[in-house]
Amino acid sequence: MRPARIRAAALAAAAALALGLGAGCSGSDEPESAATAEPAATATAPGAAAPPGTGNGNPDAPVTSPATPVAPTGIPELVERLQPSVVAIIARGAVGEGEGSGVIYDAEGRIVTNNHVIEGAQRITVVLASGERLAARVRAADADSDLAVLEVDRQGLPPAEFAARLPRVGELAVAMGNPLGFENSVTAGIVSGLNRSLPTGATTPPLVDLLQTDAAISPGNSGGALVGSGGEVIGINVAYIPPQGGAVSIGFAIPAPEVVAVADELIATGRVRHAYLGVEPAAITAAIAEQFDLPTERGALVARVYARTPAARAGVRPGDIIVGAAGRRIESVEDLFAVLRDQDPGDEITLRALRDGRDVEVDVTLGERPD
Repeated sequence: MRPARIRAAALAAAAALALGLGAGCSGSDEPESAATAEPAATATAPGAAAPPGTGNGNPDAPVTSPATPVAPTGIPELVERLQPSVVAIIARGAVGEGEGSGVIYDAEGRIVTNNHVIEGAQRITVVLASGERLAARVRAADADSDLAVLEVDRQGLPPAEFAARLPRVGELAVAMGNPLGFENSVTAGIVSGLNRSLPTGATTPPLVDLLQTDAAISPGNSGGALVGSGGEVIGINVAYIPPQGGAVSIGFAIPAPEVVAVADELIATGRVRHAYLGVEPAAITAAIAEQFDLPTERGALVARVYARTPAARAGVRPGDIIVGAAGRRIESVEDLFAVLRDQDPGDEITLRALRDGRDVEVDVTLGERPD
C-alpha cells in the first residue's frame, strides 16, 4: 500500500511536545525547536543500485549495479561504500539559507531528501562527496510523508541501495550526513526501536512508524542516510529530540520501504495519493477524559467530522472514540494515522468506536485526501 495519512489537528499538549522534538536546517535562520531535524549529508558508498525487487526510483530507468555486492566488513568499509551516494544540500529561500542532506536514489540524477529540507527554497544546490556542486530542482515532494525527490543534470551518479525490509532492534545503525555544515560526518549506534510516532502539532500530520536510533543526529542531518550493517540504507533521517527536551541520543528515520514507495510514486506521478477519512481526531488525556466524562483514556477522540467526507457519509459522529480500525487496535491518534497511511483511496475499512457508552462498528470507504 502507498503510505497515506490524514490531516488533522492535535491537541495543544501534543503540539507543545512536538515543538521540543526536532530541529530545522543547520542554517541560522531556522528555529531550533522545529518539529523535524534536517539531516545533511555526504556519505561514502560506491552507490550500487538496488537489485530487482528492492525498488529504487523508476523501475524502467537504467541503473548500474554490481552483480554481487560485497557486504562491508566494518564501519570504515561501510562508510567508504556509501559515501559517494550521500550528498549535502544547500537550500536558499526568502528567509535565508539552510543545510540538509540527501541520498542519491538512481543513476538518472534523482536524489531523495526530506520535504522540510527544501520546502520554500528558491535555489537548491547539491554538493557531492567529491565537493562538486550541482544545481538541483524539485521533481516532486510530499509534505505528509516529509519526503521529496530532487533532480540534477547528471547521469551515472552512484545510487545507494535501499533495504526492502525493516531492521531488527539492536542492529547497527550508521547516520551519514552534513550536521551543522560538517560534511561527510558519520555517527554510529544501533536501531533503538521500531514503529515510533512523533506528533507535529495542528498544522501537519504526525510522523508515524519511524525507526528510532541512538546514532547522533543533529540539525543538517535531515534527509541523510541511516545505514545498516549490510551497507543498505535502512532509513532517511528526519528528526531528533534535543537535549533540552531531556533526551540523550534519541533520533528518528523514515524506514526505507516507505521511502521507496513514496519516491517511486513521486517519480511516476508527481504526487502521492493519501487515503482520507474526513475527521479531526484529538488525543485523549487524563484531564480531557475527566472533563468530558469519557470512559477511556485510550483511542482517538473524534473532535470534528467534516461535511461530505467518507466519515460523514458512513455515520461517524463527533464524540466517537475510535478504538479500532482495519482490524488493528487504536490507542492513540498516531495509531489511527498509521492505519490510514497503509490504506489506499477506495479501500473499505471497519472502524470500532465507543459511542454513548456502547460499542459500534462503522464501515467506511476511504476517499482521497484533497489538496
